[in-house]
Amino acid sequence: MNKYILGIDGMRCGMCEAHVEEEVKKNIKAKKVKADRLKKELVIISELELSLDDFHQILDSTGYKITHFRKEEAVKGLFGWK
Repeated sequence: MNKYILGIDGMRCGMCEAHVEEEVKKNIKAKKVKADRLKKELVIISELELSLDDFHQILDSTGYKITHFRKEEAVKGLFGWK
């Protein structure tokens, strides 16, 4: 399982977080999608192998800017994915 952490600039409120999450969920089969405007971060847990270009195709049209991209191994914990 893969964990993708993207820096997202431009999220200002809860509706911004929901908009980013919705765009990702429409385009990627994911176990978890969580946007956090305070951390300026988007976390996606997915079995898919994705690249930065994949995320640019999804998010560039929304007006939010990707500031950084990192991929890690996702770990299933007692209360969900980490």
